[in-house]
Amino acid sequence: MPKRRPDHVPTRTCAVCRQARPKREMTRVVRTPAGEIQVDPSGRLAGRGTYVCAEPSCRDARLRADAVKRALGAEPAAGTLEFEGAFDAAT
Repeated sequence: MPKRRPDHVPTRTCAVCRQARPKREMTRVVRTPAGEIQVDPSGRLAGRGTYVCAEPSCRDARLRADAVKRALGAEPAAGTLEFEGAFDAAT
């Protein structure tokens, strides 16, 4: 198997603004096999995941909830997407 290029930076697309950014700058939100939606700071939880960036426009609760619902196919419970601390850790 060929080695990964040292300059390769994995990118992901924000579910809210649809901008591609480096994966390390994003916060992962996952729908677990049990069907619950949670923030995944480690990026390793099992389940369907999507990413949200730390841009101020992407922090709007209504836009964020709509984008996560569209991407994961499940309605987030109230308070599930309150991850302001996760944004601070990612930047």
